[in-house]
This record gives sequence, C-alpha cells and structure tokens, in this order.
Amino acid sequence: MPTSKRSALGLVVLWELYHGPTHVYGIQKLLEQQGKDRVVNVRARASLYQALDRLERLGLVEVHETVRREGYPDRVVYAITGAGREAAREWLREMLRSTGDDYPEFVAAISILFGLEPDDARAQLELRAGALAVELAAAEAQLGGNPGLPRLFLLEEEYRRAVLAAELAWLRGVIEDIEQGGLTWSEEWLAEIAAAFHPPETTKEEQE
Repeated sequence: MPTSKRSALGLVVLWELYHGPTHVYGIQKLLEQQGKDRVVNVRARASLYQALDRLERLGLVEVHETVRREGYPDRVVYAITGAGREAAREWLREMLRSTGDDYPEFVAAISILFGLEPDDARAQLELRAGALAVELAAAEAQLGGNPGLPRLFLLEEEYRRAVLAAELAWLRGVIEDIEQGGLTWSEEWLAEIAAAFHPPETTKEEQE
C-alpha cells in the first residue's frame, strides 16, 4: 500500500469520496461547505484535478463514469477504491500520531532574525502579529458561529485557535523584548559572538 505518498489534500479528497462517487466541482463545493477550505487549499480547482490524478495513479480512486452534457464539457465522476479506503484510514492514523518533518518558512526566518536591523525585524514581526490576530479572530468567529454543531466537527478550529493564540502570545513577547532593548544585536556584537563560538580553525603546522 503506497502510504508513504500521503498528503493532506489527498486524505480529505478520499474521505469526501467515502460518501459516494462525485466529480471535481462537487468535491470542491462540499469542502467549501464543510469549511475544509480552511484546512487544505482547494481554491484552485486545478489542485484537486492534480490530487485526483495522483490518487488514480496510486490506485486509490477510479473513474466511476463520465457524464456527457450537451453544450458543456464532459464531467468525470470519481469513486474511491477498496485500496483507497484502506489507505485513507492508514494516512489518518499516521497524520494523527506523527509530528511531521516539515520545515516551515517562519522557523527558518526566525533562526536568522539577526539578518535585519532590530527595528526592521520588529516591524516585520508586528506585521505578522497583526495577520495572526486577524486569523485568530476568524477562528473564534467560526467556533462561535456554529453553536449547534457537535464539537467533533469543530476540532480543527479549536486546534487552529490554540496554535494561533500560542504563537501570537510568544510573538508579542519577542516584539516587546526588542522594543525595550532586552533583545537586541549589532554587527559588532554578532562578530564577537561568531568569534567566540566559531573560532578560526588552525592547522597542525600553525599549532606547532
């Protein structure tokens, strides 16, 4: 079973097909209605076509039928296969238990924050904090706007809210430390640190 080729979009598409065969447009509308467009990127229908093409090559979905409509392009209806049902459950297990091996851009950028002047770095972080605050408000609205919906179907928004709130709190702390001078740097200081922690290598001849 090709479990190593799992993807978030592929998993969500497979679970939509659990309900029965449907076409790309139908999958896209279902994902949007269920709020899954906040979980995976389905804004571009081409990405769904690509995902379905890959799932078909893996033997996880198959063409159920082609609906021909006069004056309109043919509409391909996809169905999940037996292997697809097994793979979907295994992908779900793996994604739930695994911490992943992704390398987010922000983590890479924050690791070399000193590449900017402190005021410049602070300004960029303030912009990020503003964007996170908007996302957090949206998550709060999503949770508050569905009072009758069982919690099971809002867990992704709970998680989003928790992660956004934690990152925003941390980010505001860093911004405050830079603003107050508790976290700062200069070219001279960076040079001193580099010299202290990365002394120049000496050859055997130089040591003698």
